[in-house]
Amino acid sequence: MPDVIAYRIDPHPSDQELDSLWRRAWTAPLGRSYQPILARSLGHIGAYEGKQLLGFVNIAWDGGVHAFILDTCTDPDFQRRGIATELVRQAALLARERGAEWLHVDCEPHLDAFYRGCGFRPSAAGIMKLS
Repeated sequence: MPDVIAYRIDPHPSDQELDSLWRRAWTAPLGRSYQPILARSLGHIGAYEGKQLLGFVNIAWDGGVHAFILDTCTDPDFQRRGIATELVRQAALLARERGAEWLHVDCEPHLDAFYRGCGFRPSAAGIMKLS
């Protein structure tokens, strides 16, 4: 029987749920509470099988017309099933509904094809590590 994946808008997962997903998806702990981030986000979307969080994306914003996709991830046991693509698709719809006119994403080169497949086009950007 195929997996039934439910996508939930603003589910406010606990730090424990997020830490479990982070450890599986990025092989690293969450590190600190994500709750202050969720409180300031334009929105976020969780992918669930039953009560298990198996995918996540956060939408940060500048308080105006620019929104930013952050922390897109899927549990490795559920990758290559279109879950991350659907998370990003729903994030774009939600950002538009909530007033964003632009949706940005910064990613490592190995994710370029994924984000292009989601409809993003390349643009010049920069990054600076502060710590």
